[in-house]
Amino acid sequence: MGKMAERSTIKLLARDKVALFAAIYLAVVFLAALIGPELVDGAATSINLRARNAPPFQFENGWLFWLGSDSLGRSILARIIVGSRNTIGIAVGSVLVSMLVGGIVGLMAGLSHGSVGRIIMRGVDVLMSFPSLLMAMIVLYVLGPAPVNVIIVLAITRLPIYIRTARAETLEIRERAFISAARVMGGNRLHIAVRHVAPLVLPTLLIISALDFAYVMLAESALSFLGIGVQPPEITWGLMVAEGRSYLTSAWWLAFWPGLAIMITALAANFLASWYRIANDPALRAAMGKEQAIHA
Repeated sequence: MGKMAERSTIKLLARDKVALFAAIYLAVVFLAALIGPELVDGAATSINLRARNAPPFQFENGWLFWLGSDSLGRSILARIIVGSRNTIGIAVGSVLVSMLVGGIVGLMAGLSHGSVGRIIMRGVDVLMSFPSLLMAMIVLYVLGPAPVNVIIVLAITRLPIYIRTARAETLEIRERAFISAARVMGGNRLHIAVRHVAPLVLPTLLIISALDFAYVMLAESALSFLGIGVQPPEITWGLMVAEGRSYLTSAWWLAFWPGLAIMITALAANFLASWYRIANDPALRAAMGKEQAIHA
């Protein structure tokens, strides 16, 4: 059954051309983030003043300079590839941390019948009352703008969404008959949470995390652009846009290409997340399958 469902999902993805393109693009970006920096790190950091602000689509300095060079003669393409590791890594790390911590806390709040659940939700309300940007500025000022600290900040700002969602799902699931049967058969709260509730809550959290990936990536880029995120000599796409804004009239490509990478990656993540939400909803999945069959 598992293999049949997997094949059906792959066929469904293959029929949706937009989602398929988004999946291929994101796979290439993730692959570049994993192995790219080791291959092109020299071109991303080596200063060559003779190639300073070289325009794009010229091959005199090699294929790595196809997108042009920055004010210090460093390859824009190489810096985008190297910066993808920080940008994608921070987004993925923040989403995973907030999903795991928020999911566990939400399960605790949903399964608790006493004051624990109320205390957790009041804490969530307090957390949501702080402006995200102000919280990020305070935490990063105290801890420093390291990539790990940016992950912590972004994860904290996204926690309420996962806690509220996990709690709402748990409150509904805990009233079902099989949960009552598990209690009657002697299952304690931890056993019920891990064995029966968590597997049903996890798909919803995965859908939210897929949608949240684009938001977190844009938030990290915004922090770097404002100068309170990752700082040089580290590279992120948002930091590249910030460094290129002074040259918009004379060397537009310094900010344009990393900005385009941010936009396309965010769009691809949103398209794939929307497809994933439909693919995991039996009613929507059947409707999409029928519609694709008609157009085919």
